[in-house]
Amino acid sequence: MEKCKINIENIPAALYGHSSDRVYLFVHGQGGNKEEAQSFAEIVAKKGWQVLGIDLPEHGERKTAAEWLVPWVVLPELQTVWRYLETHWERIALRANSIGAWFSMLAFQEQPLEQSLFVSPILDMEGLIKNMMQWAGVTAERLAAEKTIQTTFGQTLSWEYFVYAQQHPITQWHDGTKILYGSEDNLTERGIVDAFANRFECDLKVMDHGEHWFHTEAQLAFLREWEQQNSLI
Repeated sequence: MEKCKINIENIPAALYGHSSDRVYLFVHGQGGNKEEAQSFAEIVAKKGWQVLGIDLPEHGERKTAAEWLVPWVVLPELQTVWRYLETHWERIALRANSIGAWFSMLAFQEQPLEQSLFVSPILDMEGLIKNMMQWAGVTAERLAAEKTIQTTFGQTLSWEYFVYAQQHPITQWHDGTKILYGSEDNLTERGIVDAFANRFECDLKVMDHGEHWFHTEAQLAFLREWEQQNSLI
């Protein structure tokens, strides 16, 4: 697989595939990195697409950088990446995981995407934060007073982030979106993904016993088959 490492301003990126007029932007989830794009590129490169993976703040080559993985930092970065994409390719599509899908929906609502492929997308960030507050036994009043609270399950609750999520719900998105969802996803309830798919006329594929993180041999095989069947020609 042909690979070229580039920097888009301060954002490390990896470009996979032979030169083409079409590209998928790959946006990873929490704990991911730009190199995750390679396995997807191995599928779509045969269809004439390149794939550009990027490192979000606190991930990949940016683990020790000053920027944080928060929407008011990530969205301007994604908009910078978009400007790079539209100057180098004629056709642009999106492949995003988990929180990367949520960031992408906030950043690209007005952009002419040919397709979006979402795996385990976060679709209601306000609801997810409320769930995490409940898991941690934290009230809104306490979070407002303390501003940030570290949980026992590894997530930091932030009042600023919570208010941002409340003020920025996903109210519009492109048709042509396809979603892969695991029936055992513990971050996004089935009712939320069903409602989103109905509202925005998305194609929804549910893997029985799939999890939020597709990582077992069977889950990854299911994911690759879904990517093969649903990526653009």
